[in-house]
Amino acid sequence: MSLAVLYSRALSGMDAALVTVEVHLANGLPSFTIVGLPEAEVKESKDRVRAALLTCQFEFPIKHITVNLAPADLPKESGRFDLPIALGILAASGQIPSERLSAYEFAGELALTGELRAIRGALAMTYHAANCGRAFILPASNAAEAALVEDATVYAAQSLLQVAAHLAGRDALDRFIPDVQPEPPNYPDMREVKGQAQSKRALEVAAAGGHSVLMSGPPGTGKSMLAVRFPGILPQMSETEALESAAMQSLGGTFNVQLWKTRPYRSPHHTASAVALVGGGCDFSKLLRLARNRCDKSDTNITSYNHSLRTSHLSSADSARHRQQDKECVPC
Repeated sequence: MSLAVLYSRALSGMDAALVTVEVHLANGLPSFTIVGLPEAEVKESKDRVRAALLTCQFEFPIKHITVNLAPADLPKESGRFDLPIALGILAASGQIPSERLSAYEFAGELALTGELRAIRGALAMTYHAANCGRAFILPASNAAEAALVEDATVYAAQSLLQVAAHLAGRDALDRFIPDVQPEPPNYPDMREVKGQAQSKRALEVAAAGGHSVLMSGPPGTGKSMLAVRFPGILPQMSETEALESAAMQSLGGTFNVQLWKTRPYRSPHHTASAVALVGGGCDFSKLLRLARNRCDKSDTNITSYNHSLRTSHLSSADSARHRQQDKECVPC
């Protein structure tokens, strides 16, 4: 069979839209094309998938390979499509059976060794997969997070070989059952606050009626002290509320399984901008790395320019002497 169809998920805000991964093999000049509005990370999966298949001793078909990620108008990002693309190539080339592919959804980034690396948004994807009645196969490092969804069937895999053996019926994966129990919420106690009777009464009314609260006053009057204790008088989070809160944290890769059903609390600085309050900004480590690379490149260009400018005003003998000195100089 030269065509294989698998299912995965793409993150779009809080939603995890269904993505159909279609892999087609055809005769012709060898090529590997991915279509369906892929971002740079998805386009780079061609090299990761090829290296992972060869490392795992699979045969990489020397054919015209076309991978379609439908729907075509939905942007696809990150490396979560590595696993379904690799499995689609194996199924289309007849190296694994394709009869059981429709019962699962797949997500996972492949290392060049064939191991599966963690992805973002596993909780949101598993939640929507469970509603569709499919099981979810994903990296083992995301299994504890995904298993928080009730009635979800989660299979944790360490590598591409384990997933292929499971689909072939040789070595079935066990359904993941979490063995780590989340810690009960531990909030600061409102009884520790002395005085502030009117403020505490306002917070009690807001907690009972589900109202919003805006506290205004000069520094040092106890606004932050009361706010950090406010979650302690709220009702326990329901399953739906906990899933929504955890899914938002999972999108950013900051979710901690131990904090399941713990109401989030943020204490931004009073000088924070509106962009910072809604989670804006950038990855400063990546920004500094790019800036450092550009500075190194600029220094190299300036050094080359100064060297060429200096030697253009020297005689041939002086130029030869300076070139000999440059060769003898060893950078520290």
